[in-house]
Amino acid sequence: MERILTGAPEHSNGALTIVALAQEAGVPRNALTQRHLDLKNHFYDRVRERGLVPDSETRLRKQIVRLKELRARDAEQLKELRADVQGLVQVVNQLTLENQQLRDALSSPAGRVRALPLRSGPGMA
Repeated sequence: MERILTGAPEHSNGALTIVALAQEAGVPRNALTQRHLDLKNHFYDRVRERGLVPDSETRLRKQIVRLKELRARDAEQLKELRADVQGLVQVVNQLTLENQQLRDALSSPAGRVRALPLRSGPGMA
């Protein structure tokens, strides 16, 4: 622990992590995370006492910032999609009404379409 905290690791990369601490001590990582929680907690307490931030905490803080940015973008996109849905609902309603009017016009006797005879004459092609 002292070698990592003083910046002079011999068996690890010197990161302020349990993995580096376990490598430096020559023990499996799970020995510190499962059996010797007191040592793990003591290590992190010592890191904080020195005004340092554990690497895992730094990574988590970066991830929190990134997730908040993603959430804000998602909220904006959701707002736009909801506005689009309202517009599409209005268009569908208008088209449904027009479709029904056309069906009614086709079903009424006066609504029949008749072909007009073709005329031929001067100027007509």
